[in-house]
Amino acid sequence: MSNPTRPLELMQEWLQKQLPDEAFHWLTDSAAALDGAADRDLYLAVSLVPRKLGKADLILTAADMKAADEARSGWCPLNWSVDQAARLVIMLAATPEGPEFARRLEQLCITADVRESIAFYQGLPLYPDGERYVARAGEGLRTNMKAVFEAVAHNNPYPVENFGENAWNQMVLKAIFIGSKLDPIQGLDGRRNRDLATTLIDYAHERQAASRTITPELWRMIGPFANDELIDDLGWPLGRELIVERQAAALALSESPHEKATAMLNSVPEIKSDIEAGRVSWETVCNDAPKP
Repeated sequence: MSNPTRPLELMQEWLQKQLPDEAFHWLTDSAAALDGAADRDLYLAVSLVPRKLGKADLILTAADMKAADEARSGWCPLNWSVDQAARLVIMLAATPEGPEFARRLEQLCITADVRESIAFYQGLPLYPDGERYVARAGEGLRTNMKAVFEAVAHNNPYPVENFGENAWNQMVLKAIFIGSKLDPIQGLDGRRNRDLATTLIDYAHERQAASRTITPELWRMIGPFANDELIDDLGWPLGRELIVERQAAALALSESPHEKATAMLNSVPEIKSDIEAGRVSWETVCNDAPKP
C-alpha cells in the first residue's frame, strides 16, 4: 500500500462524480464534523448514509478499477454500492488509527445490518494495521448470510495476505459447502495445499455416494496433489456428461505431476486443445458451472 490515504481520496472522487452536490456535501461535512466526536455520532452518521445518499450501484470505469489496484494492491471495489463506499469514507475519515479504530470497527460490526456488514468487510484491505482484524474477518466468514461471507472471501486481498492455512482452508471449504464461487477468491491457486485437497476428496466421495452434485470448481484444488491415491478420482468428473465437469477434470489433470495424468488428459483431445488455446480455464469453468 504505497499511500494509505489514497483509497479514501479515490472513494471521495468516485462519490463526488455520482452523487448530487447536496448529498456529497452532506457526506464530506459529516466526515469532517466527526473528527474527535463521540462514538454515538459516528454510529448515527453511518446509519443515515442510505437515507441521505441512496443505495445505487457505485459506477466505476476500467480506469477507476486500475487506480484502485494501484492505490492498494489487490483492492477490487467491484459491485460496490454508493452507501457501502460512503460508510467506509466516514469510517476512514473520522476515526484515528490504532486501537481506537479497531474498537470502533468491532462495535460497528457487532451492531451492523446486512448492508453495513458487507461494507465493513469489503473495507478490510483498507484499514490501518490490517493484522488486527483477522478474528473479525473470521466472524464474517462464519455468518449464515452468503452476501456477507462473500464480502470477505470475494475480490478481497485480505484473506490471502492475513489468513493462516487453517483459516484459509475453512474459507474455501465453506465456499464450496454454501455454493459460493471459488474463482473470485484472490490468491486461490497459490494457497492450494495437500490437507485441503484431501478434505475435499473425502467430501466429493460423500457427495458421490449420496448421488449429489459436486461443483466443478472443487477439482481446481486437487490437480497439483493428484498422487497415487487421488489421481483416479479425477476419472470420475472426466467421464461425466456435463461438459464443464469434464473441462474441470482436464484442467486439474493438466496441473498434476502424476505420470497417469498425461494419458488421462490425452483421452479428451478436444478439451486438451481448448485448454492449450486458452479457451478453457478455471475462470470459464466458474462462469459455466451450474448453479447449486
